[in-house]
Amino acid sequence: MWSIISIPIMIMVIFIDYDLIAKFSPIFYGIFIILLIAVLFTPVVNGATSWFKITEGIKFQPSEFAKIFVIVFLAYIMQIVQKRDKKEINKPLKLLAILSVVAVPVLLIIKQPDYGTAIAFLMATVLMLFVAGLDKKYIIATVLIIAIALPLVYNFVLPTHAKNRIDVFLNPNLDPRGSRI
Repeated sequence: MWSIISIPIMIMVIFIDYDLIAKFSPIFYGIFIILLIAVLFTPVVNGATSWFKITEGIKFQPSEFAKIFVIVFLAYIMQIVQKRDKKEINKPLKLLAILSVVAVPVLLIIKQPDYGTAIAFLMATVLMLFVAGLDKKYIIATVLIIAIALPLVYNFVLPTHAKNRIDVFLNPNLDPRGSRI
C-alpha cells in the first residue's frame, strides 16, 4: 500500500521545478506552522501529541512533512539574504532572521515532544549554514555553547524517558532484551 501511494507522488515531485516549490514555500511554511500548533491539541499517544488521526488506520504527522517545506523555505530565505552578497549571511540581524525561521517549528516540535525530529531540523540548519558560508566565529561560538549546554540540558531539562533512550543508544548493554524504549 505504501509503494502504491508513494511512488506516484515521488514521480510527480521529480517533475516539479524547484523554483516553483521555493516560490510557494512561504505558504507551505505557514500551513505547517499552523498544523504544528494544531497537533498540540490532539490526544496524547505514548506521551506525545505528534499525530492527526485521519481514519482508524491512517495517521498524519505534520512534523515529517514540515521538514521538507521548512528546509526549502530556509534555502529560499538564505538565497534572498545572499542575493546582493554571499557574506550577508554573517550579519547578526540577518542570521537571527534565518535562525528564527527554524526556531519556530523546532520549538513547536519540542513541545510535542519529538526530540528526534527537532534534532533533524537543527542538523539540517547547521549544515545549510555551513555550506552557505557562515563565518567561523559563529561556528566556534556555537560549538562552545553546545559543549556547555549539552550536559545541562541532559541533566536538568530532558525527561527520564529521553535520557533512557540516549543511555541505551550510547550503551546498548543497558537494554539486554533489545526492547525499544
